[in-house]
Amino acid sequence: MALYDVLARVSPSPVVDLNCAVAVAMRDGPEAGLVALDALDADALRGYHLFPAARADLFRRLGRASEAATAYQTALELTANERAFLRRRLADL
Repeated sequence: MALYDVLARVSPSPVVDLNCAVAVAMRDGPEAGLVALDALDADALRGYHLFPAARADLFRRLGRASEAATAYQTALELTANERAFLRRRLADL
């Protein structure tokens, strides 16, 4: 996390914050990752498909299929590039 702290000081952005929250999930588990995501400025990430995609993945890991499906649908609506991947994840639920 120390490197994300440095990056946030050098080049702060909502995407850096999102990436840090994903790193928290990888280190501390999906529940901690959701807490970190919930602490982010959602308005700053509105329209960015990887925000709901990250939430979807964490919900999926926690076995919360309904919430994962909703988040995957939101991510799909926001992207044209990664639809195949997101559709596969959604179908796997």
